[in-house]
Amino acid sequence: MSLYTARGLRPPRMVVILVGDDAPSQTYVNSKEKTSLEIGFTSSVIHLPETATEDELLGVIYRLNNDYSVDGFIVQLPLPKHLNEKKILHAIAAEKDVDGFTPHNTGLMALGEETYLPPNIMGVCTMFERYNINSDGKHCVIVGSSNIACSPTATLLSSNSKHANCTITICNYRTANLADLTRQADILIVDIGKPNFITADMVKEGVVLIDVGIHRIPDPTRPNGYHLTGDVDHAEVDKLCSWYTPVPGGVGPMTIISLLQNTMKAYKKKFSLGDF
Repeated sequence: MSLYTARGLRPPRMVVILVGDDAPSQTYVNSKEKTSLEIGFTSSVIHLPETATEDELLGVIYRLNNDYSVDGFIVQLPLPKHLNEKKILHAIAAEKDVDGFTPHNTGLMALGEETYLPPNIMGVCTMFERYNINSDGKHCVIVGSSNIACSPTATLLSSNSKHANCTITICNYRTANLADLTRQADILIVDIGKPNFITADMVKEGVVLIDVGIHRIPDPTRPNGYHLTGDVDHAEVDKLCSWYTPVPGGVGPMTIISLLQNTMKAYKKKFSLGDF
């Protein structure tokens, strides 16, 4: 950040709103804050109780929308069930929506226009580019049902762009003959929210596997009392993959870096810095 602070500018600032005490969310939020500070951003977490009302959360969002010192912010998902997720996300100002979840930014992404892309799929595309993974014409099977993650992933990976051009199949845990479809995948992306759901008999040899899930599993052998796992049974599945993302250490860190890239984009746009 020295290039910018030397010009008298403040560092970029990102805020995370966390509602409740969801364990995987806390893991991500802690990592986001740690990484932000390491690279010279100003970062803060607004932690609301599980019982926070919709009006209370919307009040925080409106305050951040109008706070010039905040370049970007996110509402950490999932939210407690009594809160209307769609209403909450739609309240975020598009220019500060560094998660890329508002209708405005989602629409621009669908049209192939410049916008804030969802950080998880940004991270996946970056990995494809860095490791020269060819997705052109490949069959990509997405296992999940989230409009937040799966739909944007399908939109971007099926677009006519670099590290995309996939043929997409979207499944969920209720899909009939799910294993028959996952075994067809050249690229398998899993975000189903069920630990160790994908097993070795559900993938073909040579598959590129992207595990988006993260879960805290009680483990009395660990000092902290738990270990982290994904939606894939990595002990057996990884042996069959040409490439795979570990949990932890795969999609999570890439998502955080992509989120900070979006925040940097918002910061540079605010101060008209261009490519400086």
